[in-house]
Amino acid sequence: MDPKSESIIASTSTIRRFQKDLEANSDLSHSIPLHTLQAEDFDMVLLPGGHGPLWDFSDNDSLRHLLEDFNHQSKVIGLISHGVSALVSLQNNLGEPFVKGRHLTAFSNSEEQVAGLTGVIPFSLESKLISLGAFYTKGLDYTSFAITDDNIISGQNPASSSEVAKRMLALQKETQKKALPVLY
Repeated sequence: MDPKSESIIASTSTIRRFQKDLEANSDLSHSIPLHTLQAEDFDMVLLPGGHGPLWDFSDNDSLRHLLEDFNHQSKVIGLISHGVSALVSLQNNLGEPFVKGRHLTAFSNSEEQVAGLTGVIPFSLESKLISLGAFYTKGLDYTSFAITDDNIISGQNPASSSEVAKRMLALQKETQKKALPVLY
């Protein structure tokens, strides 16, 4: 866990509730190794942000395979802020960057400048997405902004977390309705 994420400055009522949730903290402490997970065992996936994903998600083969399976099965994929970096190593069926032609958002260059980390991070996510052919859009810095593109829901920054979660649940509900058999 990134200590900055738990700081009093970043703390919200949701974070404080999580910090007091013994079951959730136990689950986090005993997480399942990523390479053992199978997309067919889950309905959707949510990847959080923080700066760590720029190093941890962008070139992770286990995560890449899992997300490609989620996408092939048209399952909901939610990504918040720097979590969108998990998409940069994926490829589509034509061998092109997965993000090419996709409408996405992620932590913006201007937000990186405000955070003072442009010289520390391995790459600018906004610039990387654009260079790979994504249709990148952003809202105002540090305000909620989310985009849905087929089964992919991306949020610009931590303020977008709630909106991404709401859209994921709505899309999952819609997907389940389509999968139900029609009886006459």
